[in-house]
This record gives sequence, C-alpha cells and structure tokens, in this order.
Amino acid sequence: MTGLPDDLTPLLLAIDHVGIAVPDLDAAIAFHREVLGLEVLHEETNAEQGVREAMLGPAGAQPGGAVVQLLAPTGPESTIAKFIDRSGPGLQQLAYRVADVEAVSATLRERGLRLLYDGPRRGTGGSRINFVHPKDAGGVLIELVEPPSTDSGAVPGDRGPVG
Repeated sequence: MTGLPDDLTPLLLAIDHVGIAVPDLDAAIAFHREVLGLEVLHEETNAEQGVREAMLGPAGAQPGGAVVQLLAPTGPESTIAKFIDRSGPGLQQLAYRVADVEAVSATLRERGLRLLYDGPRRGTGGSRINFVHPKDAGGVLIELVEPPSTDSGAVPGDRGPVG
C-alpha cells in the first residue's frame, strides 16, 4: 500500500539516469573512467537529438540501476550545444523510468504540466522518451524514459532502459 489517493498512484518506476552536458565526450568519458572508475555501458550518436552520448556506471553494477549519461553536441544547433552556451557544462536533466511514456505523458498533461514533444521520440538504445518542461518542474528538466521492448532490435548487452 502506497498511502496515496488513487489519482496519485506513482507513475515513475525508478531513477533511470542523470544527464550531464559536456563539450567533449571523449574527455568526459576519460575523466569518469580514469578518475571515478566508471565504465562505459553504451555509446551512440542520436542524430535526431543532435547528441553523441555515453552511458556510464560502476563496474559490476546490477542491470537496470541508475547511471550517468554524458551528452555532447554534434553541432552548434543541438539542444545540448545551446544548453552549454547558456549554462555551461553540467547537470542537464534527471530521467525517470516509466512503463508507458505515452500514458504517463497524458496523465502529466491532465495535471497541467507541459511536455516538450507531442509524442514520444527515440532515445538511447531504442528507448522512447519525452520531457517535462523545466518551468513546470521546479527548474529541473525531467526526462521520461520507456525502456525498449525485448523485440525492439536493441543490441544484446546494451544498457537498454536509458533515454
């Protein structure tokens, strides 16, 4: 029993990842690997989002745990490039794992929140994502991440449920 009224049943399953905007992905990976001891769990370029990204976590961590996402812009027009120009490198978003990004997005809209996209977009490793506008979430960009289904074509061994 959660102790919450039926209309406030939790929509979020877990913290999925924390996104950090970086100007140089390779340098950021090297720092997190060599100084902090994290390992790269997944790396890809998402042309639609205009980012080159890497997911990092502790060696030997259980699958499905929260990870760090490093995000580097692929060009000056990407959202991450604009974020870095405005705020400098650093914490860019907090991502929560959800079972159904469309259903959670609809519920949040009903509760008066603005989402950045009308419908889900492709995220890391074939996940489906959307974002809650930071002005509606205490200044925090919240990402909603629906992990890819097992038949999504995700590469075995990839991190999978990350946005």
